[in-house]
Amino acid sequence: MAQFAERVFSGVQPTGNLHLGNYLGAIVKFVELQRTHDCIYCVVDLHAITVPQNPLELKASIREVTAAFIASGVDPSQHIIFNQSQVAEHAELAWVFNCVARMGWLNRMTQFKEKAGKDRENASVGLYAYPCLMAADILLYRATHVPVGEDQKQHLELARDIAQKFNLDYAASIAANGHGEAFFPLPEPLIQGPATRVMSLRDGAKKMSKSDPSDYSRINLSDDADAIAQKVRKAKTDPEPLPSDVEGLAKRPEADNLVGIYAALNGETKPEVLKTFGGANFSAFKSALVDLAVAKIGPIGAEMKRLKDDAAYIDGVLTDGAARAKLIARENMAAVKDILGFVR
Repeated sequence: MAQFAERVFSGVQPTGNLHLGNYLGAIVKFVELQRTHDCIYCVVDLHAITVPQNPLELKASIREVTAAFIASGVDPSQHIIFNQSQVAEHAELAWVFNCVARMGWLNRMTQFKEKAGKDRENASVGLYAYPCLMAADILLYRATHVPVGEDQKQHLELARDIAQKFNLDYAASIAANGHGEAFFPLPEPLIQGPATRVMSLRDGAKKMSKSDPSDYSRINLSDDADAIAQKVRKAKTDPEPLPSDVEGLAKRPEADNLVGIYAALNGETKPEVLKTFGGANFSAFKSALVDLAVAKIGPIGAEMKRLKDDAAYIDGVLTDGAARAKLIARENMAAVKDILGFVR
C-alpha cells in the first residue's frame, strides 16, 4: 500500500454549551496530539445543519467551540483551526463519495437510526448521508489518523470502506495520474489511553449531556469557580466511603464517575486515586475534587469568556485556518477531478 505522510484530522460539532465530557473526551486529547502530529481541527458546521438550527445560536456556537480549542491549549499558529463551511471542497468531495458509497452501507449506520428515531421519513437527507460528508472531511486532507470515540467508530470504518472502493474503482486512473497504487489512505482510529467517559453528576448511568434539563448534571467549560465548586459538592453520591480498589466501584456508578473525573483531570489512573482516597468519606474527596476542577477548568472558562468577547479575533483565526486548509483541499480535490475524468 502507498505511503502517506501522517496527518490527524478531527471535527467537533458546534452544538454550544461545551462541558467537562467534551473536554476530557476530546479537547484535552487534541492538545496532546499537537505535540506529536500535524493536526487539522475543524468546527463541522455543515454537519450541524442536518437538524434544525437557530442561525444566531449556530454562529455563537461556532465561535464558542473555536474559543474552547484555543483556551484549552490548541495553538492556531502551529495547527489549523477552521470551520468546515468556509472550505467548499468538503461538500464537493462529499458528493463524489455519495456516488461511491453504497445504500447498504448507509443503511447499517446505527447513529442515523438513533437520531432519526421512529419518524425516519421526516429525517433530512443530510442526516442520512452525514457519514459520506464525514468521510470527505477526513479524506479531503488525506488524513491518516482520526481520534474517535465509541460513537464514531462505525463512521470511520465507512470512511475506510469509501477510500478503499475509490482506490479500487479508479486504480488505473490513479496510477495514470501519477499517484501510484492508491490516492486515499485508509485512516486509522487514534486511541490515546483509556477513553474518559464522563457521566452525569446527577445520574451515574447517563452520559454528561448539554441536553439534560438540569444544569447541575454537568460542568460547563464556561462555568466560573463558584459554579464548578457548587456542582461538584451537589453531585450525587452514595452513603458508603470510597473503596480501596477499583473492583469496589463496580456497582457504584456515581462514585466511579467522580473517581474517573478526578483521575482524568489529575493525569492519574483510578487505582492511583483510590490509593490516596480509599476509605475516605465523600465530603473529603469532593473537597479535593473541587480544588482540582477549579484549578484545571476555571482558567479555561475565563479564557473562553475573554476570547468569545473578541469575535474579531476568533473570526480571524477561522479565516486564517480556512485559507491554510483550502491550500490542501484545493490540490487534493483537483487531483480527484482528474482521476474521475472531469475536464478542468
